[in-house]
Parts: sequence; C-alpha cells; structure tokens
Amino acid sequence: MHQAHSQSPLSHKKALLAGAVGNFIEWYEFAVYDFLATVIAENFFHLQGENAMTGLILTYASFAVAFFFRPLGAALFGRLGDRLGRKPTLILVLVLMTIATALIGVLPTYAHIGITAPILLTLLRILQGLFAGGEYGGAVALMTEFAPRGKRGLYGAWQSLTVALGLLAAMLGQDALRQWSWRIAFFLALPMGAVALWLRLSLEETPAFMRARAASAG
Repeated sequence: MHQAHSQSPLSHKKALLAGAVGNFIEWYEFAVYDFLATVIAENFFHLQGENAMTGLILTYASFAVAFFFRPLGAALFGRLGDRLGRKPTLILVLVLMTIATALIGVLPTYAHIGITAPILLTLLRILQGLFAGGEYGGAVALMTEFAPRGKRGLYGAWQSLTVALGLLAAMLGQDALRQWSWRIAFFLALPMGAVALWLRLSLEETPAFMRARAASAG
C-alpha cells in the first residue's frame, strides 16, 4: 500500500530534485563520450599503422561495451539498494560515476603512453556502464517511493526526462570542445557531481524502504 502521503510536500520535492539532478548528471557523464567520439578517436584510438576510420570504429566499440555492463550494474546496485537503502546506494553510484568520468579527463593519450591509453579508457567506460545501470533503476525508486498519492507516474516520468536532458546537454557542448579543451567536458563531472551529492546527502531514506526494513525486522 502506498503511504508516501505522510511525508511533507517539501520532502517530495526534495526527493524529486535530488533524483532528477543526479540522473541528469549521470547521463550527461555517460553520453559526453559519444558526442566527442572524433576527438577521442584522434587522441586514444588512432593507433600506429591504422587509419582514422579504424580509430573511430574502435572508439564506438569502446562506447558500446558500456551498454553490456549496464544490466549488470542494475542488478548489482539494485540488490544493494534493497539491502542498504536507496539513499546510500544512489550516493555511492553518483560518487563512483563522477570519479570515473573525471578520470577520463586526466588520462594520458595514445601519443604519451601507447596502447595502455585506450585500454584504460575502455576500463573506465565499463565502470561508467555499471554505474549508469545502477542509477537508472535507483533514480526511479527514489522518485516514485517519495511521490505523493496519485502522482507516482508523474514523479517517475522525470527519470526519462532527465535522461534525455543529460544526453542533450552533452550534445550541445560538442562543437566547442577541440584539442585539449575536450577534457573540460569530463571535468564538469566534479562540480555537477558535488551539487547532486549535496542534494542526496540531505535526503531521508524513502518511506517504502523504511517500511520494508521495519517489516523484516519485526
């Protein structure tokens, strides 16, 4: 039975904001790689003896591999969310995604460390896939479990909206980022992640999780 109406309207709105902002940032961080593909290909996948097209194909292969790890991340962090709570799990996912994204911004290029550069970049993309998978379901749970009576669908819809907005924000910045300045797109994860972290730290645990914990303890 849905009993989130016992929470204050401020709690509802704070949960919606914390879920929406965090979800927006996570998907911006996940997608910015795609919209900077040509720059990344030039810096990381333009391997010795290979042409530019091969580098671009390898770049998109590295992008695609993250999608294979999203279901695993959803299962892993969904389980953690059920055991530890929505709040700590979403905080963990946000922090880890922000760190992984910022690390892409400081990676040495192929010209500096050779084949190690694309390998490290692909590993970070795998981590981003895991954390994005954890964010997707966790954000929905946070928004809907705090939703007032009769507005669960409306609150849950913000998850899909902020995914689209995150992708759009990544796309709009692509033309301005060339040469070294492409790293800025990844460094933006730090201040944006800090804002989302502050919002999520200020949240209470969701009412549904607290009822489930009380029922299992009883």
